[in-house]
Amino acid sequence: MVRRWFAGKGRFLAAAATVLGLDQWTKWLVETHVPLHSSREILPFLHLSNVRNTGVAFGLFASGGELMRTVALTLLGVAALVLIVGIFARTPASHSRLLWALALVLGGAVGNLLDRVASGAVTDFVGVYLGSYRWPDFNVADSAICIGVGLVLLDALRAPQAPPRPEEA
Repeated sequence: MVRRWFAGKGRFLAAAATVLGLDQWTKWLVETHVPLHSSREILPFLHLSNVRNTGVAFGLFASGGELMRTVALTLLGVAALVLIVGIFARTPASHSRLLWALALVLGGAVGNLLDRVASGAVTDFVGVYLGSYRWPDFNVADSAICIGVGLVLLDALRAPQAPPRPEEA
């Protein structure tokens, strides 16, 4: 049964694994070469930093008791991962647009979940500025998740509508 769910989806799983690998590699590079809580300007609007994010995307929910927050966010991450894998498994291989989007979300979700389980926090390192506005630091996994969710929403908007049933017309 599992084999049937994932039949013809190898390239999408490879994409998720690539996102995961790139996420973990870039976090390792930052953790080993950029001092914690430091920031280096790359371009006038782009900074490379090393920040430990104990919350979720963009630092949301970073306050509160450390153990309870870590457990709650880990359980939330596992639940989200189960949902993503379930949708991925049930999506036909022919629906490649949705599967590419889900692969991005899956790779990013696993990357951030691994960090949270291993250390209770996620390493964020990309800082974007627009004038005096500073977007919260993020990482490859956050980017993949946001792009993937955006593509899922676009796919939902572009999905063909079923014709109305005779009793509804």
